[in-house]
Amino acid sequence: MAKRYSDLDWLREQGYRLTPQRLAILEVLKQADGHLSPTEIFNQVVQEIPGLTEATVYRTLNFLAEQGLVLVAHLGRGQLVYEFAEHDHHHLVCRNCGEMQEIDHRQLKQLYDNFLDDTGYQINTIHATFFGFCPECIANNRSGSK
Repeated sequence: MAKRYSDLDWLREQGYRLTPQRLAILEVLKQADGHLSPTEIFNQVVQEIPGLTEATVYRTLNFLAEQGLVLVAHLGRGQLVYEFAEHDHHHLVCRNCGEMQEIDHRQLKQLYDNFLDDTGYQINTIHATFFGFCPECIANNRSGSK
């Protein structure tokens, strides 16, 4: 289960500092309407914290993802995007047009239960990306157009 923005006290309890960089990146992601690339995050945060480097943004994003405060998604073609961890969900991404659709984590509960029953593994991923083809691309391919 993803941690919530209000769980910043949890970071303090674990001995982590709430640095200006961490707080600014969290705020940018909280205010975003969807996913942002590290470069998009950097471009917004550097306005508030001059002298910030992209390397610091990447390190901070990795830290925040490890703590469950942000979610990272692989959108294919090597592209990583981040978002504020408000709810557990997954993505469907079209390999042809790149359209992305969000699906609620509850839709995969039975699959997760099957993994546990069949393998003994308890899956704890709450943000995965599945690749395929969207209905429109499937329909266009059937009609011979691309």
